[in-house]
Amino acid sequence: MKNIVGTAALLLVSLLLAGLVAELVVRLTLKDRIVMFPRYHTAYQYGPYRLRGIRPHAHFWHTSIDGSWEFTTNAKGLRDTRELAYAKPAGTLRVLALGDSNTQGYEVRQDATFAAVLERYLVAHGKRAEVLNAGVSGFGTAEELAYLENEGLKYAPDVVVLGFYANDFEDNLKAGLFDLDGDALVARKFEHVPGVAIQDVMYDVPGVRWLSENSYAYSLLFNGVWLYFKERLHERAVAGDATEPDYAVRTKVGYSQHELALTAALIARMERDCRERGIRLIVVDIPSIGDRRQVVASMPAVAVALLPGEIEYLDTRALLGGRDPVEVHVPHGQAHISEATHALIGIALGERILGR
Repeated sequence: MKNIVGTAALLLVSLLLAGLVAELVVRLTLKDRIVMFPRYHTAYQYGPYRLRGIRPHAHFWHTSIDGSWEFTTNAKGLRDTRELAYAKPAGTLRVLALGDSNTQGYEVRQDATFAAVLERYLVAHGKRAEVLNAGVSGFGTAEELAYLENEGLKYAPDVVVLGFYANDFEDNLKAGLFDLDGDALVARKFEHVPGVAIQDVMYDVPGVRWLSENSYAYSLLFNGVWLYFKERLHERAVAGDATEPDYAVRTKVGYSQHELALTAALIARMERDCRERGIRLIVVDIPSIGDRRQVVASMPAVAVALLPGEIEYLDTRALLGGRDPVEVHVPHGQAHISEATHALIGIALGERILGR
């Protein structure tokens, strides 16, 4: 028995030493290129849909060479310290912001997201306002539509802001929630929770949450595994997209006709949902980075042309002027839009909403 205990203790000490050595080596050689961005996703049931979101009542930090950013979520997993009831307070202008990690505010302080900036702008101009940040890392338009119809509308928003980013075209294929039957948008499945099952197990293991926010060696391993499975999901989505002859033909802007048509149909249904309830929908084109490190639109002109004419579209390139890409996006890490870009978007939305 003593030999077994001694062997186990020796093994534990050896593993700890190996871990410390690995951490030291990674910090010395790769620290500047590693991000510690734990997602803390879990599954939420929204009507018939089971989708991912940040854990409720979560508090954690993201860290990269560019800085550290604090995240706090409420009971519904929204990036907010307030508990916001479905019932809208009388006299309140309520805005619901949908989007992915750019809307959620990766690499941005909680009070510096465009949702937070928009709320302060509206309040400063005499409005009693609430802006709900419902952005979720990894979401595409398909998940945002499912969330809007089965959860977001419960908040009775006056305005819905859809933050659109370039990878949404691909994410809509990967999610597989909706597809096109001719010109008609049809539901195909009701669950998309990639990576949630393993996260639900991982983060209940003592010490794993600490490692995810503090260990570069752990983050290197986790990010590598995450990227591997993300690429596999992408390959399956593209393979499915290529099953129809027309879908395999790429357009000059790099997206298949199917991706463009599917995304346009998703946004068109979102517009119809809002219009029927007297809700204003504003699509915000979150700027992306081109091949030559220039700022480009996330939604190419060929995709904008497919949208219904009633949709308000905010092309953020007009706001950014000739700004250096380093100012528009966080320079390292995962190159999300910067706090300066969030501020410009928030103010522009405020001016749109108030008609200034």
